[in-house]
Amino acid sequence: MNKIIITVVGKDTVGIIAKVCTYLADSGINILDISQTIVSGYFNMMMIASMEGISKDFNNVADDLEKLGKDIGVVIKCQREEIFDSMHRI
Repeated sequence: MNKIIITVVGKDTVGIIAKVCTYLADSGINILDISQTIVSGYFNMMMIASMEGISKDFNNVADDLEKLGKDIGVVIKCQREEIFDSMHRI
């Protein structure tokens, strides 16, 4: 399965989850797991999602999410699951 890890961090505002999830749904990316919290007014979310079967490539998705983050005032990072798997093998 082609999994990605998405993190979203920034000042909490209305609609962050909706905008990120709308982009993912419109792109055909399936959310497998999601966790979010707000600490002292700062929003933090981590998602594991599947890119299996979509036509967009990873770099386009990562760039789109980074731009979306700038548009809504948060930092969005998208990384391949393989990076985390490799780190735990070292």
